[in-house]
Amino acid sequence: MKTWLLAGVAAALMSGAAWAQAAPVKLSQGELDRFAADLGYRYTIQDNKPACPQGGNGCFLSEIEVRVPQTLPDDLAAGKFTLYASFVTRLLGIESDQFDLKFINGDLYTLTPKPGVKLKGGQTIRIKVWGEGQFYSAYYPMPNVYAVSGGLKAATIAATKPVIDPETGLESLAFVAPMTDEAKLGTKHADDLTRWLTPERAFAQNAARTVVQAKPEIVILPTPAKVTWLKGAAVDLSGGVTLALKGVDHSAVQVALDGVKDAGVAGFTSGPKVMVKVDAKSGIAAEGYGLRAENGAITITASDAIGAAYGLTSLAQQAAHDKAKLKPVLIEDSPRLPFRGLHVDVARNFHSKAEMLKIIDQMAAYKLNKLHFHLGEDEGWRVEIKALPELATVGGTRCHDPKEDTCLLPQLGAGPDADTPVNGYYSQVDYIEILMAAKARHIEVIPSFDMPGHSRAAVRSMEARYRRLMAEGKPDEANLYRLVEPEDTTVYDSIQHYNDNTLNVCIPATYRFLDTVIDEVAAMHAAAGVPLKKYHIGADETAGAWSQSPACQKLMATEKLEPKQLSAYFIEKVSNRLAERGIEAAGWSDGMGHTDAAKMPKAVQSNIWSGLFTGAAAEAHNHANRGWDVVISIPDTFYFDIPQSVDPMERGYDWPSRVTDTYEVFGFIPENIPANASWLKTIRHQPGKIDDTTPLKAGLKFKGLQGQLWSETVRSDAQVDYMLFPRVLGLAERAWHKSAWEPAYKAGETYTYDDGKVDRVAQAKDWQTFRDKMPVHLAALEAAGVEYRIAPPGARIVDGKLEVNTEFAHPVEYRLAGGQWQSYTGPVAVTGAVEVRARTFDGKRAGRSSKVGE
Repeated sequence: MKTWLLAGVAAALMSGAAWAQAAPVKLSQGELDRFAADLGYRYTIQDNKPACPQGGNGCFLSEIEVRVPQTLPDDLAAGKFTLYASFVTRLLGIESDQFDLKFINGDLYTLTPKPGVKLKGGQTIRIKVWGEGQFYSAYYPMPNVYAVSGGLKAATIAATKPVIDPETGLESLAFVAPMTDEAKLGTKHADDLTRWLTPERAFAQNAARTVVQAKPEIVILPTPAKVTWLKGAAVDLSGGVTLALKGVDHSAVQVALDGVKDAGVAGFTSGPKVMVKVDAKSGIAAEGYGLRAENGAITITASDAIGAAYGLTSLAQQAAHDKAKLKPVLIEDSPRLPFRGLHVDVARNFHSKAEMLKIIDQMAAYKLNKLHFHLGEDEGWRVEIKALPELATVGGTRCHDPKEDTCLLPQLGAGPDADTPVNGYYSQVDYIEILMAAKARHIEVIPSFDMPGHSRAAVRSMEARYRRLMAEGKPDEANLYRLVEPEDTTVYDSIQHYNDNTLNVCIPATYRFLDTVIDEVAAMHAAAGVPLKKYHIGADETAGAWSQSPACQKLMATEKLEPKQLSAYFIEKVSNRLAERGIEAAGWSDGMGHTDAAKMPKAVQSNIWSGLFTGAAAEAHNHANRGWDVVISIPDTFYFDIPQSVDPMERGYDWPSRVTDTYEVFGFIPENIPANASWLKTIRHQPGKIDDTTPLKAGLKFKGLQGQLWSETVRSDAQVDYMLFPRVLGLAERAWHKSAWEPAYKAGETYTYDDGKVDRVAQAKDWQTFRDKMPVHLAALEAAGVEYRIAPPGARIVDGKLEVNTEFAHPVEYRLAGGQWQSYTGPVAVTGAVEVRARTFDGKRAGRSSKVGE
């Protein structure tokens, strides 16, 4: 008889695991390793619209198929093992005769054979799995399921390891069954009009977004504010130039000069004169520049060093396109927003120093000036704090250690082994190197360790420290940085399903811990020559903790607070402690919004991450009206962990949007949030409406725009490239350049889809201009080693002929069933099904293929 097992029922779920691990195990390490190598494991998403066992429609149905190896040692046949697996969405339960399910913490679960079950060699076991919500991507399942038995070393199930395609560099999860049934898997709700982007639909989309017009002569991105063509002969830079600097140190523009050299300029000691001068009284806006190429010479003028560097960067882009022969031109340019940011999460999954240095290079190339460096989360702590070594040595690694003395338990498919790319941390030397690289490129690094929620790595690391020092007989030292109160019996469940991820905001040790971390981070910034000016405290998604904390009950009585006010109390206290150090506090808008503005410092940054159609405009206006620096970080468009097309073969979370492609990023209107309802649709691909119910006070402006890459599903440096690029170029365009088609903000205005308040014709022409520039910039990314996403081509077969189009004019190739890849140069006669794919402009890498036809 099959039983329905809920993941949270401890008695039923723990019995199997406890029995399996308590029974004597004679199994050898080699036998467990062979079992892991031979075990079959298949995960199939079956239905996003099932009749849910618990009622309602808030679930999906999937299946795990386990194929037992033919040769099975007695201990394994008797079920003396446990499988550990991560599931990014909460499991509601399973149906199985053979296995029990147990929830561990976060996204980690175990499957253990029931007591008395006898497994047979070659047996196939099917387990129905019910999960919360929906499953739209074949990349949602987490890899690296692993087996544990007795005291043996955990062994990863080989069938669940990721595989990298050598032609595309893309990861595949071979254990996940293809998702092909759009009717069952494409949507969940009857009113959801979202459709998979098949090759035929992609062809129509590419065609609809195409405007026939002249190619742009200026290829600079972000687009300069004003370009005036002058008369005369081109300035030939190919033989080198004579560089002169005035009012600016060579070191301040060295990186930009390297870019000019890479663009084909032979050197800087002879040839046409290039004068770079910085004059604070020039009248040019901060970070802006003027570039004049005329009469055989070039002059770049700016009011600050960063403007001079940006002028040289623009020169390099245009010179590379013009083969180092620059037509006479006057460029007058400055940024629309002073804060042009990129957030990179290295905490969920670690990303290497080399990757971060590459990202910083590209930020500078596209005039982004703020790196929001997310270093601390539930799943990892990523920078060395010498006073608290466990933060890095324990919090920087996930592996199979149930006591969490040496590492955190695996989450997000990390697997049981410590030596994998998702693990790691930056030494202080590494971090200072990153800071110095950013400084040389005029980029401010804003470190972020999320608190008081999203802090499991810190909490568990300090518990490991506590146990170590208690064992050494040092109880006072052990308690100095303990982030939990032992007497606190509060039971809570965070949004990522942790029950132990929140700092206790009512105990002195928490603030002692924070002071220690901030002081060491500030010291690293000072060592790099870049004082710490801003620190992001997170402050979002705090779970319902502390209600049973004696320390909090005492604090609430003293301060006359309610439980719901404790998060705001923490944010206010930390923000003021930072202000005393001359550091501006930044945080996510949900937490910041709960504070009393009168109790906050004068200088505060709020990152707005409410949904476009669920309150972003009101929240942004409210926080700006408080006098805070508002940075637009809206997830619908600027969360770069969202899929780049509606396709089950695209990775990324889809809770805020089913798709965020470069087109949507490019077209966003950051200074008039309600106006985006005129052209963007809701998450269910329906027309929406935004009323400006909380108008922005006259004269106020937003501080900036930021793109975010969260890395729950991003496990490698190559995947970072894939998710960031080319979308980052769209972000850079909107943060720097204001287009004529963007309607000015009008307080109290209402916008609805296709209401004519956004000039869609002008927007389409502007997008086409941007598209026409992209081949130049994508080729530059290729030369820099950036493995950006190559969009699958649009394709259709009409009257027996294959027709193909692309997003950014990539070279295309096709093949018939069983045939070889051939270059596509125009409509071609085909028979049967045809595969198509695009390649990089240098031809070295292929994109994901798709199939059209029978």
